[in-house]
Amino acid sequence: MSTTNVDLGQVAAALALVGVAVGISLWERARLEGDIALAALRAFVQLTAIGFVINAIFKSDRLVWVFVLVGVMVVVGAFTARHRARSVPGAFWPLLIALALAGTATLGLIVALGVFDPKPRFLVPVGGMVIGNAMTASAVALNRLGDEMNDARARIEATLALGATSREAAAPIVRRALRSGMITLVDQTKTTGLIFFPGTMVGMLLAGASPTDAVRLQLILLYTLLGSVAIAGLVSTSLAYRNFFTPAEQLRDLEGAPAPPL
Repeated sequence: MSTTNVDLGQVAAALALVGVAVGISLWERARLEGDIALAALRAFVQLTAIGFVINAIFKSDRLVWVFVLVGVMVVVGAFTARHRARSVPGAFWPLLIALALAGTATLGLIVALGVFDPKPRFLVPVGGMVIGNAMTASAVALNRLGDEMNDARARIEATLALGATSREAAAPIVRRALRSGMITLVDQTKTTGLIFFPGTMVGMLLAGASPTDAVRLQLILLYTLLGSVAIAGLVSTSLAYRNFFTPAEQLRDLEGAPAPPL
């Protein structure tokens, strides 16, 4: 299989499209030009830095560094998702546990099934995709969970007054939150190959891989991501809803009572 070498000149040329985005923002007075420039700069710095890290991990060929990198991604992902789920008290720990379980279960399963060899060259990129998608799904799910729990306080309190447990009172909301977290990837999987080509498939084609190999690898990754997103969404919502209730199965007064610890 041939490879594609990309030099810095080509990367710089692609900045023309960033200029187009900045120009549109200026033209329509959207006031996004600063954010666009910062996003482009951060992407360059962050991807360049992680490129050096991944290269070092590949050269060492030791799984321990894979575990370290995935662990860092889990912690950073939990902090990032927590900021998107501000309406959920104590969201950090449910997110951390959800991302850790999603990453561990998914990577462990694909290695056990023989889908990928237990080598850094395979586990690092797949682990990054798994944690990134799990983070996004968990953040969306908890954001929906927090909004609905706060909006439905009266109904939840009435349900509790009738003798329901906190789990029973929150169950419909938890289900809808889980659905919200998963639906984007589910819809994306439905339309793959019809409306858009996923990034992995495009990357392999640009690198010179055969279309058949590119399609098969993309299918493996899509199926892997579906599993990881489902695990992360289920675990994060199942743990986070509890933070809205006291140990006595009463709905917390989030305005007057302290939230559970991080």
